[in-house]
Amino acid sequence: MSNIKNKKVLVVGMGKSGIAATQALLKLEAIVTVQDTKPVEKIEPQLVKFLEGKGVTCYFNTDPKSIDDFDMVILSPGVSPDVPFVLAAKAAGAEIIGELEIAYRVGNGRYVTITGTNGKTTTTTLVGEIFKNAKRKTYVVGNIGVAVISMALTAEPDAWLVTETSSFQLETTKYFKPEISTILNLTPDHLDRHKTLKNYGEAKAKIFQNQDETQYCIINYDDKTCYELIETCKAKVIPFSRLSLLELGVFVQEGNIVIKNEEGALLTVCGANELSIPGAHNLENALAATAISYFAGIEPEIISKTLREFMGVEHRLELVTEVDGVRYVNDSKGTNPDASIKAIEAMPDEIILIAGGYDKAAEFDDFIKSFDGKVKNMVLIGKTAQKLKETAEKLGFYECTIVKNMEEAVTLAAKLAKPGYTVLLSPACASLDLYTCFEQRGEHFKNCVHRLEK
Repeated sequence: MSNIKNKKVLVVGMGKSGIAATQALLKLEAIVTVQDTKPVEKIEPQLVKFLEGKGVTCYFNTDPKSIDDFDMVILSPGVSPDVPFVLAAKAAGAEIIGELEIAYRVGNGRYVTITGTNGKTTTTTLVGEIFKNAKRKTYVVGNIGVAVISMALTAEPDAWLVTETSSFQLETTKYFKPEISTILNLTPDHLDRHKTLKNYGEAKAKIFQNQDETQYCIINYDDKTCYELIETCKAKVIPFSRLSLLELGVFVQEGNIVIKNEEGALLTVCGANELSIPGAHNLENALAATAISYFAGIEPEIISKTLREFMGVEHRLELVTEVDGVRYVNDSKGTNPDASIKAIEAMPDEIILIAGGYDKAAEFDDFIKSFDGKVKNMVLIGKTAQKLKETAEKLGFYECTIVKNMEEAVTLAAKLAKPGYTVLLSPACASLDLYTCFEQRGEHFKNCVHRLEK
């Protein structure tokens, strides 16, 4: 366990990650300062009271006065390492890391880490269920909504931390070394922060940078941009594929999910059509989860049973209800074009699509092209509404309407939909223009839909 006592630590960002890091550092007797861009009146009063009671110096809506006194700066995932006072602290000799890195240093447990542009939450949740069904002490943490450090500090040494990791969390790692790393796919996302796909890929590749030949890296063989990342990987590479037969790894053969292990034996897990979660992308998630679990030592029978029973996660192709013969599906987790393309592909024909949101500098041409006659109308909200409309019309899709908010979007979608149609919320954008998170957006959509039933 890393010695943190009496270290001067600045925690930047008071979201879940920053709060959990602050609490852990105080337990470890660090000298803690916190900073957040929000004014104090926007900070939870109980948190302010807690911080003041612990003698924590707080900078709300302002930068720290003196930046050259800190030994360490811990950044919340939403905070860029390029913030001027963070760069100044680094120049003054402070170590700049994130909550995932500090959790690894001060906590216990063995890490299974999962990253990728899409499918992280579904795969992480599924792996967590498999590990729990195998009677392993398991904590499902990370970008999925539970701060890693909140569990790592009290976890047993033999516990497994099944961890969803974003590029933002990985870019501030230094010594982090999981037992099993996983990259599901790689398509353009967060280019407002990373600027290029190359930079984004390099941030993702940090997931395996410290692994050695005794550990495993699970990677998507079908995604060539993703697969090329493993050139520098020292771990045992285990590919998974929906499209190809492999000499080693997990793939689909004659309609079955199969494992080819290191001894060359072929093991059948279950039929691909036995999965309860729809879509080719979810088959890929299941292949990845199978690879992670098997090479972590879990029996195929336990994997098979869990795959058959797993019903998916909230806000990802979640069937809300059916009203007047129209299905309403919540895919608020579709926060980039590729995720929403996969959602459209997984749905039956005749879709009324609700899209739009915060602009992450994404391009939407491929998204619009994926409609392929299935999307009959698109209802647009948020900052990207006009950009989406212009892209659609440029490509010959004119059935677009911009509305003010989710209430108007659901009302209009219900009017446009005929029996047998699906109203799909899959925004292809982040939520931060109108909502605090994609979960809040999804809940608002569901509430609006349920009002149609009354």
